Amino acid sequence: MSTSEPAPVCPVRDFNHYSELPFGEKIKIYDELREEAPVIRNEFANGHYIVTRYEEMLSVYQNADVFSSTAVTVFNPNPAFRWIPEMLDGDEHRQWRKQLGPLFSPKFVERLEDKVRQRAVDVISKIAERGKCDFMHDFANQYPSFIFLELMGLPFEDLDTFLHWEDEILHVSGEPEETARRRAAATVALTEYFRKIIAERRESPRDDMISKAIQFEVDGEPVSQEDLESFCILMFMAGLDTVSATLGTTFMFLATHPEHRQSIVDDPDLIPSAIEEILRAFAIVIPSRKAMEDTEIAGCPIKAGEMISLPLNAATRDESAYEDAKVVDFERGSTNHIAFGAGPHRCLGSHLARRELRIALEEWHRLIPNYRLAPESAPTESGGQLGPNSNIHLEWEV
Repeated sequence: MSTSEPAPVCPVRDFNHYSELPFGEKIKIYDELREEAPVIRNEFANGHYIVTRYEEMLSVYQNADVFSSTAVTVFNPNPAFRWIPEMLDGDEHRQWRKQLGPLFSPKFVERLEDKVRQRAVDVISKIAERGKCDFMHDFANQYPSFIFLELMGLPFEDLDTFLHWEDEILHVSGEPEETARRRAAATVALTEYFRKIIAERRESPRDDMISKAIQFEVDGEPVSQEDLESFCILMFMAGLDTVSATLGTTFMFLATHPEHRQSIVDDPDLIPSAIEEILRAFAIVIPSRKAMEDTEIAGCPIKAGEMISLPLNAATRDESAYEDAKVVDFERGSTNHIAFGAGPHRCLGSHLARRELRIALEEWHRLIPNYRLAPESAPTESGGQLGPNSNIHLEWEV
């Protein structure tokens, strides 16, 4: 290409965002992609587009008619399944959200405060006595899972099985055929589990989310068995994975930035602001959308049926939207970040997630104020979102 010719509208790359890499490497890659162009053509996973900047990403999220949620992974533009309500559009999506809204409202979440705090204290108190921990295994996977199991009315003794299925569905990496096989096998096992639970709740309803969902109606008709199973699967993935990954990201940052950690130890009232800043700076979720018609984003033509990847961290670290966007500043103030997404599919569980994170940071830093990253730590991340999977080892004086 001569110097007089214009640069291509949409640069082409081949980036496997599902691969296992050292924690923090993927967010650096997204930072580089954002610097390169607002839209990148990615040859990975049969080809798709990555939106890298705030303005363009927000416009995609807000235009659900053109950019559909009926396909939410770049691997599969024509899925035979639908996770509910995430993979619904239009009026059906609105009906589900309206009925689920009260179960995730600030008022409802407030009722969980004492139970969530007690769970945090119970887990952290036992960890504190040891002087060290495998953070993901001992806390980040355990603590939010209790809240999910409580909401869904599921037995806590099944947690290890749930965590195995979660890992197989969301974090497995390797050859495409093998990962697809393992992901499918875990999904089948999970579906069969929920099928049994739904049958039990039909016979003997309880005060849990599954029993309440059985009573939902769409277009005046009870929701189908298939839709109930799909709803349970989505709640499983959202309830077990996102808060755990965010906790891992948060404590990796605090363990390696002692001045930030000390600031919330000295002033616990700073914790809500700290959470918002970490959510902004390290947004973990990488949703996708499907173009329903020929369109364009930032001058890059997109054909109907093609997939678009929307890594939230690319938008929340965009210098055009946030001053010193890569700098973590607990006193930054309100940023109106989109770490929970935007538009009609913005995360329904944001109020619950914020409360879980706030209580975790309050109780951990009350009981274990001084900790550091142990030398043997080597966290990696893999799968369809950012955040460490394991190998965060913390230590402190007892």
